[in-house]
Parts: sequence; structure tokens; C-alpha cells
Amino acid sequence: MTRVKGIVPPAAGGMTRRNALRALSATLLPAGPAIVAAQAADPSLGAAACVIPAKAGGGFALTCALARDALQAVRPSRPPLAQRYLPGGIGAVAFDRIATGALGGPETLVAFSSGSLLNLAQGRFGPHPPSAVRWLAALGTDYGVVAVHRDSPYRTLEDVLKALRQSASRVVFGAGGSVGSQDWVKAALLVRAAGADHRALRFVSFEGGGDALDALRGRHVDVFPGDAAEALQAIGAGLPARLLAVLSETRLGGGLEGIPTAREQGVDLVWPTVRGLYASANVSESAIQAWQAAFREAVAAPGYAALRQRYGLYPFELTGAALQAYVDERLDAYRRLAEELGLRRWTR
Repeated sequence: MTRVKGIVPPAAGGMTRRNALRALSATLLPAGPAIVAAQAADPSLGAAACVIPAKAGGGFALTCALARDALQAVRPSRPPLAQRYLPGGIGAVAFDRIATGALGGPETLVAFSSGSLLNLAQGRFGPHPPSAVRWLAALGTDYGVVAVHRDSPYRTLEDVLKALRQSASRVVFGAGGSVGSQDWVKAALLVRAAGADHRALRFVSFEGGGDALDALRGRHVDVFPGDAAEALQAIGAGLPARLLAVLSETRLGGGLEGIPTAREQGVDLVWPTVRGLYASANVSESAIQAWQAAFREAVAAPGYAALRQRYGLYPFELTGAALQAYVDERLDAYRRLAEELGLRRWTR
């Protein structure tokens, strides 16, 4: 008789079909009480999801994928961190649902970036204070880039600046977010560096970097002032683009090897984009500490540097009080920058 693994055939004594099904069901039951209790005390051991607050193809998706792989590398027996898309306002919808309790719980994480903090500093995430969430971990940092289509007449950053000097509205920028978003701010600062009025900036808004890069592919926009990791990922997938500058303090290695900084081309523009995760402030302190411990373990693992590099990010790992201090400092800096650019603070 052919045996199917996991199913016991009727014995001579006569196991009934019902008893056989009961035996099979027992092998599919949830984990025992001790394991369930452990997962309740430490949500990082159980099923959980990472919310990607934008469409596919951008930096938020990259963040959740890195979090999934980093946790899996040190805890291979845990269920993989599920990936869930919730686009809307480049993070605004997800933040609002977390803050109002419509979404949340210890098993729900949300990706954030420096752009999220910039929007939060301007009140663009609704009437909710930054304390509506708990900042769990920063997994690394990305850097802004200035990218064009491979066949663009702009061969260098100076070519873009020359065009902007002739007419600030001549160059069409396109990236994730609307006026006041981090990609808009990068474009505005570039226009100002050319000596032009940033209020004349032509900017096409997209719901995430993936859509913006698709627009660059179709040459519907001239310049993509987005982030390096998402741009390199798209270029690796066949996007015909060229990077004119990276917005870092010094030249970087990896996929950005050989790409000049904006600074060395005469534009003092540096824009790091920290990538990380937050959870609801209504989650218990023990759950928050469990997640923070899980990510501390993950980023300290010997293979994490290579994993982070595979996702195009550079070292910047923080959790706990150090991350909270960084967030507070960035919120203050972004409020000052928004005022300098004449951006209206949203109130509700």
C-alpha cells in the first residue's frame, strides 16, 4: 500500500476515516501553550506584518523587505514578516490609521523615512502628534540622487543648473510626494542653488518612487530628485537612467561607485534619507521593547552589513532612546527648513 506522508492508512484493527482525519488535524493545530505564550510576550516571534505606506517600487517597500530578511536571518524559525501595501499621502493614511487605532497592535509595523518626518513636521499627517507612534528602529540610510533618462540632454548636474538659470519652469521634476515632500524640497533646493526662484519649480507628484521612475522611463519628466536605493533598484531592473549626482557628504561605494556628489559639482546639497519602522503608541511597553531587542539583534548580526548593502543602504542603525533623540532633532530641523522655504504648516 502506498503511504502518503503525514496520513495514517486504516490499520487492521480498523481506524475509521473520522479518526484518521482527527489525527491529521492534530498535526495542523497551532503551536502549544508554551510557544503561544512566548509569542504573546514577544510579538517578533509570531506572525506580523510590515505596512508599506505607498505603491510598489519605492523606498518603503525596500525598508519592509530589509526588515523581513534581517529578522529571518537571526530567527529563521519565526514566520516571515508579511508585506502589506497601504498607499495614500506618502505615509499619511497609514499614520492616521495607526494614530486613530483603526490599524495597529503589536504585530503591525509601518515603514518610515526622513520624508515621513518632514511631512510630520509640517502637520501633513493630520492632527496627530509625533507621540502617536513609537519609533522602533532605523535600519540604514539612503541618499538623495539627481537622475535623468539615459538619453537626456542633461549630461551633468551643471547642465541642469544652466537650464534652471535660463528658466526655472523649463525643467520638469517628478518624484514621490507633493509640494513640501522631501523630493520636492530636494528639487526646490536645487532650483535655489541655480539662483532661481523655487516657487517657479515645475514638479509632478506621484504616489511613490516607483511611479515616478516609470514616468522618467517614459520621459514624461526630465529629472528625478529621488533616492539612490530605489533608483539603483530600477536601473538594475532595466530602467534607462543616468545618475548625475548623489546628495551625500562624500562619494559612496557600492552601486554609487564613481557617482560625483553635488558638493563637488558646486552645489552644497546633502540629503540623507534614513529608513526605519514605527508601531502604534498604544502597543504595550513590553511589546515595544521586544521589537527593539529583535532589531538590535538583527542589525548586530555578522551578515547584516552585507544584507543592508544588498538593499542599497548605508550604515545608520538606531533603536530606543537614541532613535527618539534623532527623530526629535530632525523634526526641529525640518520645521525650520519648511519655514525657510515658505511652506505652510497644515493644521486641522
